[in-house]
Order: sequence, then C-alpha cells, then structure tokens
Amino acid sequence: MTEITRIGVVGLGNMGSAHADYLYEGRIKGAKLTAILEERVDRIKEIEHKYSEEQVTIFSDESAFFQSDLVDAVIIATPHYSHPSLAITAFKHGLHVLVEKPAGVYTKQVREMNEEAEKSTLVFSMMYNQRMNPLYLKLREMVQSNELGSIRRINWIITDWYRSQSYYDSSDWRATWEGEGGGVLINQCPHQLDLMYWLTDMIPSRIRAFCHFGKYRNIEVEDDVTAYAEYANGATAVFVTTTGEAPGTNRLELTGDRGKIVIEHDQLTFWRLRESETTFNERYSGGFGMPESWKCEVPVGGLNLAHEGITQNFVRAIQFDEPLVAPGNEGIIGLTLSNAMQLSTWTDGWVNLPIDEELYAKKLNEQITQSTFEKKTIKQSLNVKGSH
Repeated sequence: MTEITRIGVVGLGNMGSAHADYLYEGRIKGAKLTAILEERVDRIKEIEHKYSEEQVTIFSDESAFFQSDLVDAVIIATPHYSHPSLAITAFKHGLHVLVEKPAGVYTKQVREMNEEAEKSTLVFSMMYNQRMNPLYLKLREMVQSNELGSIRRINWIITDWYRSQSYYDSSDWRATWEGEGGGVLINQCPHQLDLMYWLTDMIPSRIRAFCHFGKYRNIEVEDDVTAYAEYANGATAVFVTTTGEAPGTNRLELTGDRGKIVIEHDQLTFWRLRESETTFNERYSGGFGMPESWKCEVPVGGLNLAHEGITQNFVRAIQFDEPLVAPGNEGIIGLTLSNAMQLSTWTDGWVNLPIDEELYAKKLNEQITQSTFEKKTIKQSLNVKGSH
C-alpha cells in the first residue's frame, strides 16, 4: 500500500479535464495528479498554464508517458476506440486503470482488455459514476432485498439527451463510425445500459432493436432508438432514447411481483402491493379487482458523489483493497447491449446474447469502409462542462 497514489490522466478533453482538475485540487484523498498525456499540441498549449510544472508533467508522447515512472495509475479519457488499447498498455507497464465510459466500441476489443486485466493483479475500474447516485443505490438495494419481488418488466425512456447540430459539428470525431463507433447508444447511454444490468443483475437473452441513423441531425450514426429485450426468467424490457427531442423525458420503471418502482424527476416512488400479485391471483375469485397497493414516496438520502466518488473508490481499492463500485470487467455488459441493438438493426432481426462478436466487428467495419459521409466541423467550445 502506497501512502499517495500518483495518477496520470490520458486525454484532456471535456471529461479528462474534469478529472485532472479535481485531482489537481486535492479533492481525492490519498491521490495526486502527477502527469498528463495529451497528443494534441494545440491542446497542450491551452492547458500547460493550468498546472504547476513541479507537480504535473505533460507528455505528448505515449511511450514517454508510460515509461516515465511518474504514475501508479491512469484515468483514460480519450475517444472511445482507444480505451482498450491504452488500458492494455497501462497493465503491461504495471499501472492500475480507471476507464471512462464506454469501455470501448465493440466487445471483441473490450474482451481483450478484460483478459489482460485478469492476468494482472492490478485494480481495474470503470467510470460508471451513476452507480454513485443515491436514487439508483436505493433502487438497487430494494431490488436486491427482494422488496419488488421477481422482476417482470423494465421500461426506460430517456430522451433528455438533446443535442443540436452545432454539438456534433464541434469535433471531427463526433457522430462518425470511424471516430466514435456510434451515436446516442455509445456516447450518451452507456450509464443507463450499465444500470439496467447493475440494478437487477439480469442480462437479456435476446434483443430486437430499431435504430434510426441521422434521423434528426446531419450525422451518420444512430440518434433515435427503440429496443425490446427478453430475459431468461420471462421478464421483458423496453428502452427508448434519442438526442433529437425537446423537452425530453427520463423515466425508469421497474415492475415486479410485489409492485412497481418509478424514478423520475429525482424522486423514487414505490407502489407497494400488500401481497404479491401471484398470491392475490391464486386466491381471488371476484372477477374484476386487483391487489391493494400503497403509494410510497421513498426517502433517498446522501450526496451524489458522481465521478469523484468512483475515483475515490478506485484509489481506496488500490491502497486498502476496498471492493470496487464499478469493476472494470463489467464494462463489457452495457456495451454488449449497445452492440446488440445496432446489430439487430443492421441484420433486421433478433440478436441472441452473448452476441456474435466477429459478426458485429464485420458489420461495424462495413459502416466505416462504406461511409460516404462528409463531416462538417466547426471548432468551438461546448457549453456543458463534463459532457460527452
């Protein structure tokens, strides 16, 4: 156990800058920012005045960064495709790794990252900061303690991701198959796709999805998705998302044998059945009728520690072997759902899980090689700090 964990941030875009700032400001106990890897020369000129040369060394060369012996761990916050390869390089240099979402673009490359992590004894975590949200922590607690009974249905409509054309035009890698590997599923929704698994410990057995590509914006990737999933226990799920509607909705609904839970407008509401639906149905003979239910506004306490909470947990896992809130090897699960939704659209049919990783990689490569899309780029800063 080291007294101070020296952390290097790889990639100083929106999220990388946010991570570097709170580390540099000392907001993570037991850790400090000691190095930055940023390959863009113009970006280095923008950031070099922010950090003390005595404390933070800025690198533009990847090999020099990893061979510097200035860091014990890295936070990877680069464009999506490079996450697995950078993580693998870090593991081979004996460094602990915290990866920004998504874990990667396609599961084949993420599986290779997971295998490299497993061969090491190093700490590997994902920046799934929504796992620190008290609302979802409370919901998970209720599901895991069986207050909801067996899960029957999951509905999540999350359409409050509104993005203008200027957002997509702000960078040449955004919303392209070659630069980003997808749209709303790979960029905005990794947290929700992760939570669908984490809240329930359930992974679908098959998925049928309908993705619309460039429906609302001049982009080549998906910006509107409706997906239907089936689980081995008979439960189903519907997932709806887009970046082209305003005002949007964020409503998560879980229905079980013991009632219904809804999270919307930062409030958790539990319609609790006094007896299970199964028991009621077996005994009831009155025709019309339903189990008695109580509407409970569930108190949710605590602060949302968000990104800093995940990073603090990462550091404590390194120093004190604290269990990880978001183990890195779980990053592949939400990505599998994303890949399956795209693959279902491309093949116009059901996709069984685990997916055919070779087929997905082939279809993704076809999108890249056959693309005729011409990206219009307007260099500008984004209004929302910390957003992807």
